Parts: sequence; structure tokens; C-alpha cells
Amino acid sequence: MKTRFITVEGVEGVGKSTNIAVIEEMLRDLGIDYIRTREPGGTGLAENIRSLLLEDHGGKLAALSELLLIFAARADHLEKVIAPALEQGKWVICDRFTDATFAYQGGGRGLPREIIASLESMVQGELRPDLTVILDLNPEIGLERVRRRGELDRIEQETIDFHARVRDCYLDIARREADRCAVIDASVDPDAVRGALQAAVADKLPELR
Repeated sequence: MKTRFITVEGVEGVGKSTNIAVIEEMLRDLGIDYIRTREPGGTGLAENIRSLLLEDHGGKLAALSELLLIFAARADHLEKVIAPALEQGKWVICDRFTDATFAYQGGGRGLPREIIASLESMVQGELRPDLTVILDLNPEIGLERVRRRGELDRIEQETIDFHARVRDCYLDIARREADRCAVIDASVDPDAVRGALQAAVADKLPELR
């Protein structure tokens, strides 16, 4: 069976962790060997960079600095975790990947898409996800969920306009790359989200039917 690289995306508070667990269950039921990882993060170095990116240091981080830190973490993550797992025949489920960079640093921060695409090619080569699940939710609802969990990180503290641009960029990616992306309405009942997610994953990846 061909190895698959699955990524799960969405605005803050959309329920990625809960829904990644649904995909994990599908893989386990079929006896598919997989790993679960996240971005930024996945390695010791990348987790340290994650802390730099998400902690409120009392000062504004330049958008380009943020972008370069993200790709530095991604390069380490790819070399040490994602590429070896795929080479060993394991499926990879990743909580966020480069679509998040296009959405947050491109859509949210306003950095040119061309710069992000250039770094994508440099760091990833030809590697792209086989399936990207985009959990879609009004950012106001998502941020309210996040606030109920506790203190907000640096990205979560951004304006609602920032998060609206992120959502719009995700939906634009889904429209342009419909073969790869599945958009799931994350505003409905959790059981309905689960059912829609299972159906979408099975539709995009025949091995899971």
C-alpha cells in the first residue's frame, strides 16, 4: 500500500486535535502504520522554534522573521521525522503544514505568495500532502472556544480581521486545489463533523473505504 501524507488545517479553535483522532481511528481499524506530528514542532529544535513563535515576548516579531523561523522548523521536521517515516512505509498525519504558512503568513500577514512558494520548493522539494483536511469555522466562534481554554498565545491574540483573512486564504486554497483538499464544516454538531470527515477522507483516499 502506498504511503500517504495527510495534513489537517483550520483557524484557531476549529477542533483539529479531536478530528485528527478520528483519522487515527480509521487508520488503526485498517491496520495502517502511521505517525502523528505537528507544526511548528515535531523535533526538539522545531519545538523550541514553536515556543519562539507562539510566546508573547513583549515585542513585535517581523513577518519575514516569523516566516523564516517557520521554514527552519519545517526543514528540521521534514529531515528528521516526516521523510524518514514515509520512507519506512508509514503514513504521516500532521497538525498543520505549509498551507498554514500560506494562510497565516500570506493571508494574515500579507507576505507575497511568491516568497512563501519559493521557500516551499527550497525546503520541501516535490513533497506535498496527498490529502489536506480544512476544518472551516467562523473565526469569532473559534476564538471564543480558545478563550474558554485559557490564556491566548501570540497568534491567537491577533485581530479578528487577521483571522478572517486566514480563513479566506484557506478557502481559496481549497478552491484552487480541490483534488487535494477537503473542506469540512466544523460549526455543526461534533457527530456530524465526524461523519463528514470520515466520508471525505474515504472519498479522497480509496484505501480507507
